[in-house]
Amino acid sequence: MTLKRNADDVLNGAVAAGAFAGVAAMAADRNGVAYEGAAGVRTLGAPEAMDTGTVCWLASMTKPIVSVALAQLIERGAVELAAPARAYAAALGALQVLTGFDASGAPMLRAPKSDITIRQLLTHTSGLGYELFNADVARAQAALGLPSIAETKDASLMAPLLFDPGERWEYGVGIDWAGKIVEAVSGKTLGAYLEENIFAPLAMRDTAFAPTPPMRARAASLHMRLPDGGLGLFALPAAEAPEFEPGGSGLFSTARDYLRFARAILGGGALDGARVLGEQGMRLVTTNQIGAIHVTPLNSVTPLALSHEMFPGVTKRWSLAFMLNEAPLPTGRAAGGLMWSGIANTYFWIDPAGGRCGVLLAQLLPFADPKAMGAFLDFESAVYRS
Repeated sequence: MTLKRNADDVLNGAVAAGAFAGVAAMAADRNGVAYEGAAGVRTLGAPEAMDTGTVCWLASMTKPIVSVALAQLIERGAVELAAPARAYAAALGALQVLTGFDASGAPMLRAPKSDITIRQLLTHTSGLGYELFNADVARAQAALGLPSIAETKDASLMAPLLFDPGERWEYGVGIDWAGKIVEAVSGKTLGAYLEENIFAPLAMRDTAFAPTPPMRARAASLHMRLPDGGLGLFALPAAEAPEFEPGGSGLFSTARDYLRFARAILGGGALDGARVLGEQGMRLVTTNQIGAIHVTPLNSVTPLALSHEMFPGVTKRWSLAFMLNEAPLPTGRAAGGLMWSGIANTYFWIDPAGGRCGVLLAQLLPFADPKAMGAFLDFESAVYRS
């Protein structure tokens, strides 16, 4: 069977089975785009069809783009990988390590044994956590009167560290701090830096923190899995007076645009003659940067996500921008593959050894919904099988 038929069957079957209201997906090899398709609608109950130009909230698929931006600044000599991150964002120097809670519920804190480095910030080994995946973070935020990360306030990033920098891997708000460092070093807002250094060179014309009116006109709605297994519309509360552009979760984009980013990484840092990373930067974002530390499962403490582990039994590491699988995967992806995802069930992978990359975008909560994740894995498998 052809890739077109195989992949179309996956997307149409997923929508028919109630996995999504709508889904868009694309894949490429080193010769160019190999597949482009979609199924379903942008909004449940509305007629507008989903397509690869539909604008979706990327959520944590923002992180790899912002990490690449900081890798650019490392490559240019403007940021030192081993330097204390507080040298570029002084507020990081105020963070202490959480050791527990006293009888009154107040956090017990101590100074960290070492400074957070830029490498640790980008690889989720800094000690920073997420209220979505660690109950102690949420408890400390409440006790200290700190706002949720969803409020996009500077104080949202000041929850205590969960351990000393470099001790282990823990998914957290480090890439929001990385975005602030990009701003401090470049003298530009994060969005302006990304536009000038990544989006414009790669012709990613529909990617931004604040969607333009034409982007909003093509946007998909967010949906939620209901207790009966069906789908309903869901709206996250908008942040009031946000104080920063969230490098960890804030971008909106399309499958077409994100595939161009993935193709640039697959192409050694360049696409269609536009280079965004050189040899040093590519080495940093495509190779293990955490040594013997490994990526651990995410244990959700929010109804917006399910606890999950991608590819159980396979050791995962972290580059400066992506999760790496150390062994071949059942989908067909080779060892050394790069990937991450977003809480609204957005997914991508880049396979340097196998010469393929792909993107699947939906707008569905909770993250790691079995039907949604199954459709992504089926899509990736179809790309390799075909």
